[in-house]
Amino acid sequence: MVRLLFAIVAMIVGVAHAHAQAWPERPIRFLMSAPAGSSIDVLGRAIADKLKDRLGQPVVVENKPAAGGTVATAEVAHSPPDGYTMLLAFNGPLSFAPFLQKLPYDVSKDLAPVIITSSQPNVLAVNASLPVRSIAELVAYAKANPGKLNYASVGNGSSSHLNMELFKSVAGFDAVHVPFNGSPPAVKATVQNETQMMFAVMQPLQAQIQAGKLRALAVTTAKRFALSPEIPTIAEAGYPGFEALAWNGVLVAAATPAAIVQRLNAEINAILKDPDVKAKLNAQGFELIGGTPEDFARLIKSDSDKWAPVIAKTGARID
Repeated sequence: MVRLLFAIVAMIVGVAHAHAQAWPERPIRFLMSAPAGSSIDVLGRAIADKLKDRLGQPVVVENKPAAGGTVATAEVAHSPPDGYTMLLAFNGPLSFAPFLQKLPYDVSKDLAPVIITSSQPNVLAVNASLPVRSIAELVAYAKANPGKLNYASVGNGSSSHLNMELFKSVAGFDAVHVPFNGSPPAVKATVQNETQMMFAVMQPLQAQIQAGKLRALAVTTAKRFALSPEIPTIAEAGYPGFEALAWNGVLVAAATPAAIVQRLNAEINAILKDPDVKAKLNAQGFELIGGTPEDFARLIKSDSDKWAPVIAKTGARID
């Protein structure tokens, strides 16, 4: 009987190993938790373009930005655990949303982290017509003009939303939140002065800052960001300890065979080290990271632990 059980277990393990070795045998869906033209979309398409060649199968990008990325995240969480449906996500649906709303998935139980792709600061940018050129001037202006400032975010529960709520709380001013479905419409609204300021990663802001339509006041890293060293930090502007990174990473459904997770991890690590990919994405403000699935799991846990009390303190919620 014991021998029979060992034989059955060995057969199951052998079948799983053979399946993982044969993977992939058909196209892979790669869901983006943000819209076309967003920083996540730019990053995801750069990865997908290289990944298809390395895996020998098409990697089909699908943008599903609804509900702050939680729709895409839920779809991947409940997809078959076979590696044929992947997610590129940001902090929002993984470490913020669990404290903002009831979710149709459990981050720790329904998803398997594959790799951290990038980490970058949010940039606080204002419409160029706003008469402020520093964090101190912005705070003074906001306090002297109550009710006159609106701020855009790339979505409810996003880092751009929560960064501003945290900044408002520590700086002691108020502004009205206007959420958008992704960075393209949020940036457009700020350029057109429908909203006067926003936090976002550099990629969607860069062209408008260079064109003089937006003005970058500060970044959210503890120290100046190596890819934009000319922009001061919020911490050095009088708010020590203020630090909030935006990050992205790839996940698949929990119970996906470890061999498939490790294959994806190895291939994407190699892509992130590719000189052409690195140069292209660095130029758009992405600091590429890589690492192990365990590194990503620890990041999600630590980010959740950091933001849970912040969300409770600021009263941030899904509008």
